Amino acid sequence: MQYRKDLKSGNELSVLGLGCMRFPRGLGGRIDKEKTEQIIREAIEGGINYFDTAYVYPGSEVITGEILHKLRLRDKVYIASKLPHVACKKPEDFDRLFSEQLKRLKTDHIDYYLVHNIGEINSWERLRQLGIEQWVANKKAQGQIGQFGFSFHGARDGFMELLESYGWDFCQIQYNYGDENYQAGRAGLERAYEKGIPVIVMEPLLGGKLATGLPKKAVQLFEKANKARSNTEGKAHAQAGKAQGKEATPADRVHSNEGLPADKTSQKEATPAAWGLRWVWDQPEVTLLLSGMSSLEQLRENLDTAATAKPGMLSKNEHATIAQVIEIFRAADKVPCTGCHYCMPCAQGVNIPGCFASYNARHVNGLVAGMSSYVMSTAALRSGGGNNSGPSNCTQCGVCEKACPQHIEISRELTAVKKKMEPFWYKPVVALVRKFMS
Repeated sequence: MQYRKDLKSGNELSVLGLGCMRFPRGLGGRIDKEKTEQIIREAIEGGINYFDTAYVYPGSEVITGEILHKLRLRDKVYIASKLPHVACKKPEDFDRLFSEQLKRLKTDHIDYYLVHNIGEINSWERLRQLGIEQWVANKKAQGQIGQFGFSFHGARDGFMELLESYGWDFCQIQYNYGDENYQAGRAGLERAYEKGIPVIVMEPLLGGKLATGLPKKAVQLFEKANKARSNTEGKAHAQAGKAQGKEATPADRVHSNEGLPADKTSQKEATPAAWGLRWVWDQPEVTLLLSGMSSLEQLRENLDTAATAKPGMLSKNEHATIAQVIEIFRAADKVPCTGCHYCMPCAQGVNIPGCFASYNARHVNGLVAGMSSYVMSTAALRSGGGNNSGPSNCTQCGVCEKACPQHIEISRELTAVKKKMEPFWYKPVVALVRKFMS
C-alpha cells in the first residue's frame, strides 16, 4: 500500500480508501455481515486505513462500527462520516445527529467529518446561521472531530465559492477520466490543492461504468496497450538477463522486477478498472480515492493496483491510450459537451454544462443517475422554488453558442434536455420534495 500525507493534519492516508456505501447485501437488501467483515478485515490487512461512511447510507455506520469494535481495529483506521445537512433545522440538530452517529459507530470521535452532499454556497450559509462553525470548533476542542470538510455535488462555480468561504480541512469531489470537467472537475481539484486542502476523490470509476460499462472499442484499446507494455517489459527483462550473462527465462520475466518499476499491474493485464484508478492516482493533487468494493475479488484487485499508486505513474503512451478511450466514451454521449464552461456564465442563470452532463448521464447510466444529477445541477430544490438553473430559463439569445468551442447548438439541445428530463411528473415530484425539505 502507498500512502500520501494529509498536509493539514499530518496523517498518512492510504491512497485507497474503503467506501462503505456498497457493502455486499443479501436477500431483503440487508448488509451481509459475514462478507462485509471479510472485506473490512482484509482491507485493513492490506493497508487501507481510511473508511468512508455516512448517516444516510442504510445500515453502513452500524455495521462498520460493529465490525471494527468486534475485531478491535477501530484505532487502525480513520473513520470519515457525514452530516446530513438537510436534516438540520435548528442548532440542536447538530448534536442530535452527531451523537447518534457516534453511537452507531461505537466510537467517541470521528476523524474526518463532512457536510454531506453540499452543492451551493446557500446551503453552507444556512448552516452558518445555525451556528455550525462554533459547533465544529467545540467538537474539535473536545476531541470528537478531527478534520472537518465537505462532500460536493454541484456546479464548479459553487465549489470555488465554498472553498473560499471557510477554513476547510479537506474536501471530497467526484472525479474520473470519464467526466474530468464535471462538477468541481480538474479546475476545482487544482484550486483546492493550491490552497493546501486535501482532496478525497469519490466515484473514480463513475459508479462502475469505467470498469464494466465501457464500449467494446475502448476495452480493446486497453487490451492492446496491455500487450504493448508486456512486450516492452519482456524485452527489458531479457536485456537484464543478458547483462548478467544468461538468457532470461519465462519465469524470470514473471517473478523478477529487477531494474524495472515495482508495478504489480505490469505482471498481468491491467483491467479497465485498474486503468481508471491509475489515472486518478497519477495526479499529485489527489490525496486518496474511495472505492466501494463489494467483493473480495474487487478488493484484492484494487490492493494490487494501489501497491504502485504514485504521481506520474502513467507513461506518455498510456496517457495517449486513455485520451483515445475518452473520445470513444464521449462519442456515446447525446451532447458532446466537455464541460469547459466557455459558455458560462449564462445571463439567464442556466447551468448549461450541468444540464448536458445530466442528460448524458441519463442516456448512459439510466434514469436514476440522470435525474439525480439533473435535480442537483439545476438547483431544483433550492429554497424559493422555481427551476433556478434549468433549461426553461433559456431565451435562445445565442451568446453561449458563439463561445462554445465544440460548436454545439446549445439552444436546440437545451430544448431536447427539457423534453427528456422534465416529463409530466417532474414538477409535481420536485414541488413535493421541496415542501418536505422546508
